[in-house]
Amino acid sequence: MRYVIYIIALLAGASLSLEGAIYGELGKVIGELESSFYNFAGGSIIMGLLWIFFGKGKLSYTREAPKWTLVGGLFGIIYLTSIVISVPFVGVGITMVSIVIGQMVMSMFIEHFGWLGSQKIAVNKEKVFALISMVIALILIY
Repeated sequence: MRYVIYIIALLAGASLSLEGAIYGELGKVIGELESSFYNFAGGSIIMGLLWIFFGKGKLSYTREAPKWTLVGGLFGIIYLTSIVISVPFVGVGITMVSIVIGQMVMSMFIEHFGWLGSQKIAVNKEKVFALISMVIALILIY
């Protein structure tokens, strides 16, 4: 089962690169903010249909959720709009490596301190070495 999750995560990463390339090009034609809007509008329609036919949760319980858990969409907007702006200037590869480095740094802080309900997992020398290696790779490919 663990390997299935790894494959799903790899497919998610691949889809983000495809999304970045597609919306980077779309942003050149219709504008960066318009491209992000298009993404979220289309995604909302598709997600709405999936929710209607397959949803099993209780969307009405959103009011009971801690308010800080409702800001995830803001980070999605920052993420996608940053990609739409970055890809035309530095390319998909450098944009995605930069994103992964940012994810690694933030995830190390989140796990190390147990922020946002996350399990505490201490930063170790292997994680630091991996991060340094990625920064070196970014410098070398730039």
